[in-house]
Amino acid sequence: MLRTPSGGTGSSGAAGAEGRLVSIGTVLNLLREEFPEVTISKIRFLEAEGLVEPRRTPSGYRKFSTDDVERLGYVLRMQRDHYLPLKVIREQLDALARGERVQLPAPAQPRDVLDLLEAPEGPQEADGGPGGPEGRTAARIGRAELLATAGVTEGELVEWESYGLLCAHPDGGFDVDSVTIARLVADLGGFGLEPRHLRAVKAAADREAGLIEQVVAPLRRHRNPQTRAHAEATAKELATLAVRLHAALVRAALHPRGQ
Repeated sequence: MLRTPSGGTGSSGAAGAEGRLVSIGTVLNLLREEFPEVTISKIRFLEAEGLVEPRRTPSGYRKFSTDDVERLGYVLRMQRDHYLPLKVIREQLDALARGERVQLPAPAQPRDVLDLLEAPEGPQEADGGPGGPEGRTAARIGRAELLATAGVTEGELVEWESYGLLCAHPDGGFDVDSVTIARLVADLGGFGLEPRHLRAVKAAADREAGLIEQVVAPLRRHRNPQTRAHAEATAKELATLAVRLHAALVRAALHPRGQ
């Protein structure tokens, strides 16, 4: 039986499956008490990722044991409470199976979407004032550092690059925002959203950035340094408003009229 770091079994209501194998529909009902958002597609995805290995009947139907249900509950709990990538969760499950103790990070607090626009500024170029093109951060991280920090594989990164979700600079480095992008793409993948599904999100972001650039481009070309500084402040304010609008539109689309 899977033992969680807190010493419990993390059954998520799986006691009813003790000593017998149950169908995927029963597993869904057992998990939904703690994870109301879980779906059969999510369970199948976690199986495909090797997080759980249910038995199969001669006719091909999945049959889950109590341990299988507990493993699924553990995976969903680590994603919900700690925002851990599946690779890390898989390593934790392997360690628990060997009887090792697993140290968990502190529970993560969901970040507001606007926080993504408030990343710390990097070092400025010596000959550039704050806010001008020369004053933007030149910070880069290497490919290996991106993989390690985001907790993703080389194969995943190559696939994401092929869909334009991440792009290295000519020097081979990545912007520090690439870590955030990689983690978010990985998190969305945990719900079955593949890189090909995210091309529309990338296209929308490019269009929004293009609209903002149309507004601030004349300011950036101005001779007055203060005007160029104002361009960067304006770009940031417009980006904040665009993200708010995008989030509001998504929320509105998810709630049909009259509900």
